[in-house]
Amino acid sequence: MQNATTSATTSRVTQIFRSIRLLLHIISGLVQSAVYPHLDQSAQRRMAQNWSAGLLAILSIRLRHSGVAPAAEMQPVMLAANHVSWLDVYSLNAVCPARFVAKSEIRDWPLLGWLSQNAGTLFIERTKRSDTARINEDIGNALTMGDRVTVFPEGTTSDGTLLRHFHASLLQPAVTVSAILYPVAIRYSDATGVLSKSAAFASISMLESLRRILRQPWIEVELIFTDPIGSSGKNRRELARYAEHAIASVLSLPVPHKTPGKPFDLPGE
Repeated sequence: MQNATTSATTSRVTQIFRSIRLLLHIISGLVQSAVYPHLDQSAQRRMAQNWSAGLLAILSIRLRHSGVAPAAEMQPVMLAANHVSWLDVYSLNAVCPARFVAKSEIRDWPLLGWLSQNAGTLFIERTKRSDTARINEDIGNALTMGDRVTVFPEGTTSDGTLLRHFHASLLQPAVTVSAILYPVAIRYSDATGVLSKSAAFASISMLESLRRILRQPWIEVELIFTDPIGSSGKNRRELARYAEHAIASVLSLPVPHKTPGKPFDLPGE
């Protein structure tokens, strides 16, 4: 039993080495983010993609993706994904760089919060229903300018064993600007091939999440791009249900039933 436990986790020396590399990589990201807003769109995407791929490599996150991601010249494009971890953002960016909609609390995260803000993340006050109109206008403007925008319609993370109800509020801009919606299923597996609980970011601190990830020999993240959905002739609730069903089917999870909203959820439909 002791040997099995030892082989399933990294050594203390390896964890320290990874931590140092991670800190240096974040510092390099902060330097790059200072010039990021002044670059053209293609340069921004390359920078985000390269930095995100580097972060995953340092953390021994093995990235796999299938399906067809949106072409660089396609616009307007919105992506909707299930939400398991803060790693979701960097995994998606390593394949399909985009601007993300995130909870405003992330701005207060040490280093990563500043990095996210400089990289053009769109922040929403989740507990304020009135903030939906403002963030949707920002999303619409970003889509009109040719930026891809990614949202997590569940509004919070899960441990990957279930799919939460998809809120339709943040999909309204896709309808408004007639964007193509790409549902993306995200799944994490550990070194034994089973669903990884170490990657999940639910009810723990950022520091504890990092500790769990660093202890793993490696984690595999799989991104599955499902068939795109045209928003023309559909409303936001229809888009939410189509995306929800597509992701549930790929992950072999039951389609969630709508439950009463909770204070930490995104504004309701």
